[in-house]
Amino acid sequence: MSPHPKLSIETATQLAVFLANRPGALARVCDELAKAGININAFATSDTVDHTVVRMVVSDPTKALMLLGEAGVLALEAEVLMIETANQPGVLAMIAEHLAEVDVNIEYVYLAGGRGTEKGLIVLRPSDIEKARRALQGL
Repeated sequence: MSPHPKLSIETATQLAVFLANRPGALARVCDELAKAGININAFATSDTVDHTVVRMVVSDPTKALMLLGEAGVLALEAEVLMIETANQPGVLAMIAEHLAEVDVNIEYVYLAGGRGTEKGLIVLRPSDIEKARRALQGL
């Protein structure tokens, strides 16, 4: 791994969508987004016994939030960092180290990168988004 792979960082609006933990709940949400021409750029889920939290970065978060609200689906907005960088071992460790050095906690993170692709995508929710941006700028 090169010592400092180049990072492309942007702030994005992520939606946290609360769904019943039942077959078909996710399919209905994804279908509604698709019908409205909204693309899902990044996606992660975490579940409990009775519900699932779906975190997603979409192409039009304002339109998606309105659509979900009209459908009676609870969705909350949060700002996250979308980091595009080399898809290689140690990149997340380097990012986590830089954030730790400036006392920024990673509340959660999820990744995307196909096998063999050169670039990967990291979606990161830091405790302080501006401080995290400054710490990672120029890497």
